[in-house]
Formats: sequence, structure tokens, C-alpha cells
Amino acid sequence: MKTTCYTLLAGLTCVFATMAQTNPPSAAQPVDTNGTAAATVAAMPDAGTSAAAAVAADAGTNTSAEAVVGIPHIRFNDVLITVAIENLARLAGINYMLDPKIGYGLPDANGQVKVEPTLSINWEMITAENALLALLDNYGLQLIHDKKTGIDRITLKDPTAPPPLFTKVIQLKYAGVSNMVDAAQSVLTDKRSKVLTDSRSSQLVVVATDPEQQAVDTLVAQLDKPTRQVLIETRLIEISSNPRTQKGVDWTGTLQAQQITFGNGNSVGTFTTTFPGTGGVNGVGGATTGSGGSSTLGSVVNNVGNGGFSWNSKSGTTPDIGFLNASGLSAVLSYLNSSADAQIMSTPRVVTLDNEMAHLSVTRGYPIFNVSGGSANSSGGSSVTYSNVGTVIDVTPRISANDYIWLKVTPTVSSFFGNFSQTAAGGTSTVGNPQGTQTLTAPIFDIRTLETQVLIPNSNTLVLGGLVQDNPKGTYTKVPLLGDIPGLGFMFRSEDKELNKDNLLIFITPTIVKDNDFQPSNSGEFLNSKPIALKETMDPSKGWDSAQRAGDWTDPITSTTK
Repeated sequence: MKTTCYTLLAGLTCVFATMAQTNPPSAAQPVDTNGTAAATVAAMPDAGTSAAAAVAADAGTNTSAEAVVGIPHIRFNDVLITVAIENLARLAGINYMLDPKIGYGLPDANGQVKVEPTLSINWEMITAENALLALLDNYGLQLIHDKKTGIDRITLKDPTAPPPLFTKVIQLKYAGVSNMVDAAQSVLTDKRSKVLTDSRSSQLVVVATDPEQQAVDTLVAQLDKPTRQVLIETRLIEISSNPRTQKGVDWTGTLQAQQITFGNGNSVGTFTTTFPGTGGVNGVGGATTGSGGSSTLGSVVNNVGNGGFSWNSKSGTTPDIGFLNASGLSAVLSYLNSSADAQIMSTPRVVTLDNEMAHLSVTRGYPIFNVSGGSANSSGGSSVTYSNVGTVIDVTPRISANDYIWLKVTPTVSSFFGNFSQTAAGGTSTVGNPQGTQTLTAPIFDIRTLETQVLIPNSNTLVLGGLVQDNPKGTYTKVPLLGDIPGLGFMFRSEDKELNKDNLLIFITPTIVKDNDFQPSNSGEFLNSKPIALKETMDPSKGWDSAQRAGDWTDPITSTTK
């Protein structure tokens, strides 16, 4: 009988945790297995065994150090396959049984006895379970797990059957599941394979074959890395200058839209005029009818303050006195220079992820009134909305491989210009407004914006300028002819000149944030701190600070009065 010897070298003492010893154990004596093979097992202590076992113990699992780092050396020399399976399954802690269809040593359908193969292997740093699976796959066998009984079955592979699918859950550390699912599906070649996502826990559920599982693991390890961050420091400097000069005499109040009326504008109440003869006129210019040939009494009534004026051929003008009225004399003398200068500076800072937009806003809410007119079936109403007026900057950084930063910058500067009025229909018809028109007023805003893309080195400053608003304005008045007289003409002309100039400078400094830039804060002191006790400004329990009546008002007889 041919005797076959094999040696299994294990360098981790935790493989046999219950048999661990301080001193290295001696080699075991050869063991006879069914009289066909002899086995010798030697355990060699390794310095990393205790550390690996400690890691497994700290993890709170029953995983041995052998399952973590593998067996240093596995060697079989001319060993029957069933013997190798038995030893590897025992080391891996797997309960199994052989499928009778394997038929080692039994005749097949053709009457030929199927010879059990022998093997010789020499493996290093591999776990017992992986060694068993590799051995079975090499000889056309497979291990089928039975979760119900806990006893696995080793059977023949079906050459026409597709490779089995395995389910694995991958925990993502930094990337989002929506970004990773497309990349993971790109390495799947089997039509049955798929990738499911769980956005709540940031996990991928991969159902695929074993080679595909390995490809997904490799891809996720390369892509699931922390996203770099960029510190965006901005400085907004807005300089405005508004000089104004007013000189001369403005006669606009006198010579523009002067109202002149002629008549008895000073009449108060009513008056009556008696006319001799037959006939006359009343206050509104109508003829009165008298008795023929005899003298009759007539009257003329003039309305109050309407400047009425009439004339007849016998008595002349009615009333006898007329007045010429004008708005009066008005002039404005100006001889003054004024100036208003302002400088506004703001320095917002924000940290954003690579390739994510940062929004910086330095604005003021401007109220806008919305008035809706009423109708026969509904009443009108009004509401107020606010429009942000100021400076808004959108910055999107993208870090390149050489630590250059690509920036997409979109600054927007808005300011209030004035109100715009327009007359439109839709109002209520009145005696003075029979057409029912109404005046609508809406604000006007000046908006300046630009968009640029630049590539600058890390921690360098980008300067944006050119957002200049220059609005010169001049108003001139002059009395014709009189304003052209040398020297004296200054008294009949005026000028009002104004210059509104705004200049905005934007400084942007992007800086790549390193890991050592983050400093841990001692939040425990803040959470455990006690609030500062302030001195009480008043004591409501005392009569001096209390507004309540002392004692019990429901019982006027107190202990002091009894």
C-alpha cells in the first residue's frame, strides 16, 4: 500500500484558540486515515497572531485570526481529494457531506470505476474556506450552503448552468448612492446581475456573480473617496460718489404754468342788479323779459367766485368792477455745492465641496406693494412682497490634478433706480374720472451682471472690476433774452448738475482645504457649562416691585388683624 504524507503548516496560533500554548507545541505524531494516508500537523507561532486575534476580539465577532490574515503555508503532497476536503473543511469550521453522485470508487453508467484523484498543492497566506472553494472549483465541484440544517453539500457542477449569483451589501463612506449606482452597473456583464440602492443608509446591494462582485469592490474602492473642499473668501468693496452743484435763480414757479383769470374773482355770496326799462340780463348772460313799454325791476345773480363777467349796451359791464388774477411771483435762489461719498465693504467667507456652487449674498429687502382693484363682486386688496437688492455672487470651484482651481463666477449687482407710473383702465368711474382710469406705479431696478470662467493657482486672488455705474445729470433753466444779458443774466438763469458714480470691486480667493486645517473643538465644555446667572433687577414677591395687593383679598381678616 502506497503511503502518502502531507504537511500542513499554520503560523497563527489562534487557528486553534482553545489549544493555544505559551511555548511552541511540538509536531504531532502521524495519524493514519483509513489506512491510506498519514497526516502531520505542525503549528508554528507567529508574532502577528496575537495582534490579529486581538483585532477580532475587539470587533466583537467570533472571526479567528486565520480568517483575517489567512494561513501562512498550506501544502499537500499526493493526497486524495476527499482527505484534503476533510482537513480544509475542519479548519474552516464547515459541516459538509458529499453528494453520492460524485461516485469516487464506484462504477459509472458505462461500468467504469471512477478513480478518486490525488492532488499536490502549495499555498501561502490563504484562508481555509477560500482554499476549499478553490479546490472544489478546480475539480468541477461546488459547495451549496444549507442555512436551515447548517450542513453544506458538496456536489458536481452543472456545466450548462450559469454561474451562481451572490448578494453583497456595500457601505459607502463618502459618495452618494445615486452617483455610484451607474458606475457599479457598468462593470456587470451578466444580464441577471443588478445593483440596488438604499439612500437612507448610503448602501449598495449588489446581486452578481463572484467575478462581478470583485470588479464592483475594486471600482467602489477607487471612487468612494472623500470629496475635497474649497474655502471661498470674498471681499466686496463698493465706492460711490455723488457730487452736486446748484447755482442761479430759478423762475420756474413764476413763468411756468402761470394761471391768469379776468373777472370778478373776488365776489362772495350772491348779488342783485336792478335794471331800468324792459329787459335785462341775468348773471349767466341770459336775457330777462319785462312788461312792454314800462319800467320793470330785473335782477342779475352772479355765482360765487366764478369770475363771471357780462356786458350790455345800456348799463355797461356787469359787475361794474373786474379783477385780473395771477398765481403770483415766485423765484428760487440757489448757490450751493453738496457731495455724498460712501464706501461699503463686506467680507463673506464660505466652504463648499469640489464642483458644488457656493452662493454669497449681501442684499437688502426692498418692499413692493401689489394693489388689486375691486369690482362689483369682489373687494380690492393689497399685499407686500420683497425684492432683494444688492450684490449676489455664485461661485463654483473645481479642483484640477495639479491643485489649480477652475472657477465659474457669476456676480450680479442690483440697485433701486426709481418708480415708473402708467395710467391704465380698470379704475372706478367717478364724476371727475368718468372713464375709470387709474395710475399704476412699479419700481425700477438697475441690474449689472457678468459671467466668467478662470483657472488660477491655489490661494491666489481673482479681481473682478468694471461694474461701474456713471450717471451724470444736468438741469438748466433760463428766462429768454433776460438770461443772456451779460452779468445781469445770472439773475434769470439757473443750473443744477449732479453726478452719481458707483464702482464695485470684487476680490475672490479660493483655497483648497487640507485635512490638517480642521481643528477639533471641545464641545463638551460648552454642553456641560452652566448658564451665567444674572442679577435680578426686581423681586415680584416684595411689595415694592409687585402690583398685586398684599395679603389675601378674599379674607380681609388676616393674622395681623385678628
